[in-house]
Amino acid sequence: MSLRLKIVSPEKVEFEGLVDSVLVPGTKGAFEILNNHAPIISSLQTGKVEYAVNGVRNQIQITGGFVEVQKNVVSLCVEIA
Repeated sequence: MSLRLKIVSPEKVEFEGLVDSVLVPGTKGAFEILNNHAPIISSLQTGKVEYAVNGVRNQIQITGGFVEVQKNVVSLCVEIA
């Protein structure tokens, strides 16, 4: 595990920790974020954010938001469905 993920909604921090991968519903299509992903900022649409911790997949349903990736740190600011 080498990605640090932080998922924040207006209500609270939904998740913060180390993950193997993150799959997000980008407005131009879903994409997966893995170790050493290029820096990116993207808007998100309604769908599922999936993240893997020790091979176990977890999901959060969102209605939109943004994702930023920089130096193996993935930050999501989302509206929870």
